[in-house]
Amino acid sequence: MPIIRVHASTPISAAQQTALKSVFGKAIETIPGKSEGWLMCQFLGDVPTFFAGSDDQPAAYIEVNAFARNPIASSVWEELTGKIMPAVSSELGIAADRIYIRYTATDDWGWNGGNF
Repeated sequence: MPIIRVHASTPISAAQQTALKSVFGKAIETIPGKSEGWLMCQFLGDVPTFFAGSDDQPAAYIEVNAFARNPIASSVWEELTGKIMPAVSSELGIAADRIYIRYTATDDWGWNGGNF
């Protein structure tokens, strides 16, 4: 039950969304018990973004949220960064030093009229 949401200051074409969705689908397996079969991806392009006080270069903010009953190790998040950030940087033309990724895990997750 993970979701990866990309907020980018650049446009995100359908082809770029498909390419990133494929990378994210494989990368999410880094989190124990997670797979593309439960992954939701959202892409928000052309989001006005100031980074370090300026909007003169592209920037992105990425959120990765996952359902987890047990804490997810920092090493897992770090490995996920190593898979997500280069893909977003390459696909959207955004320098890695202009991308933030925020990771959260929760044991409260609703689906299909109930909670896990």
